[in-house]
Amino acid sequence: MQVSVEATGGLERRMTVNVDEERIASAVDDRLKNMTHTVKLKGFRKGKVPFKVVKQHYGKQVRDEVIGEVVQSTFYEAVSQEKLQPAGNPNFDDLKNEPGQGLAYTATFEIYPDLELAPMAEQTVEKPVTEIGEGDVDKMIETIRKQNISWQPVEREAKQGDRVTIDFKGMVDGETFEGGSGEGMQVELGAGRMIPGFEDGLMGAKAGEDRTLNVTFPEDYHVESLAGKPAVFEAHIKSVEEAVLPEVDAEFARQLGVESGDLSEMRDEVRANMQRELDERLRGKLKEAVIETLLAANPIDVPRSLVENEERTLLQQMLQNLASQGMQQQDLSGLNPEMFREQAEKRVTLGLIMSEIVKANDLKVEPEQVKARIQEIAAPYEHPEEVVKWYQSDRQRLSEIESLVFEDQVVDWVVDQAKVVEKPVSFDEIMTSENAK
Repeated sequence: MQVSVEATGGLERRMTVNVDEERIASAVDDRLKNMTHTVKLKGFRKGKVPFKVVKQHYGKQVRDEVIGEVVQSTFYEAVSQEKLQPAGNPNFDDLKNEPGQGLAYTATFEIYPDLELAPMAEQTVEKPVTEIGEGDVDKMIETIRKQNISWQPVEREAKQGDRVTIDFKGMVDGETFEGGSGEGMQVELGAGRMIPGFEDGLMGAKAGEDRTLNVTFPEDYHVESLAGKPAVFEAHIKSVEEAVLPEVDAEFARQLGVESGDLSEMRDEVRANMQRELDERLRGKLKEAVIETLLAANPIDVPRSLVENEERTLLQQMLQNLASQGMQQQDLSGLNPEMFREQAEKRVTLGLIMSEIVKANDLKVEPEQVKARIQEIAAPYEHPEEVVKWYQSDRQRLSEIESLVFEDQVVDWVVDQAKVVEKPVSFDEIMTSENAK
């Protein structure tokens, strides 16, 4: 077998392979000989068909089959011989296959880049740090109170923060429209969940009153036929209710799962839950910082084929998510995977860098680490043991956890190697940051 390789630009390679006729003919003859024992042809008993006759009837078909297999096998022999690492599937062309003249073809493919990672000791990673103060616990308890409000009817006029229950009918251009009417709808004034002007139009209303609301649908409204159009809603106010926050007492503590009702124990439990989530967010922010450091320090060319595969994967994930939210297939047609180009390039680049770190430092995932990570994920749930069983019962879910552990190991390795600068942040800042994970 003769092999020659040409670099055609970037990571692309064009490899020409020539295979001797002897290898092709030998494989064809072996297969035809085996067929003489099983083939059925008119005028011959099974297993008694002469080799020459079998070759006459099936020679071309068998040669074509052998050629296809030899192309595949010799491709991998050739890249191994040339010490190349193909990325993605090759494109075969210029196939020459004349009986008696052997086989020749070219394969065009990309290779993985040679990585020489930048020394991490020269890199700086910013690590956010914070502590939970008593004021943070107070604010969290207040948030929990607001999440557990009850509603009490009032006879006064509705004001900001009240909940108004209405029957309504809407019209656009004097005509009713789909979804424009309803009964018993609850509207929280000031929540901003309705189209502009709707909640304002209910301010000052009292139970039993009728109101006419003149509003305009936003230009970017999700129903195209209504976008930007003025509408009139006739509303009948059935009730007005005010929010009542629960008292922070023993009963409140018991509602949060503290059976003793002790408020000090409740605060400790709230703080512990806050700490678990804070630790997760801090780890996520540190991981983001490590990723950005790795990408900035190691600019590399990535195989186009891997990026395109990642684009398709990201598009498929988005389609599945949208479908699960009720989007119809026809609404999702025409989406181009290239919309994910930047994200795909980043993910492929990061994957190559992390793989090189794992290989160079012989990082391994131990079963105990996977188990500990699962237990950590399961801890906030009411029945953590069921969450643990759910992960352990599926190989794919376990693989996802193993990938997380690998990522954690890479992050830990980078933090050990790099210059780490602590950045003090507030609890609120780390918990409300857009990219907190």
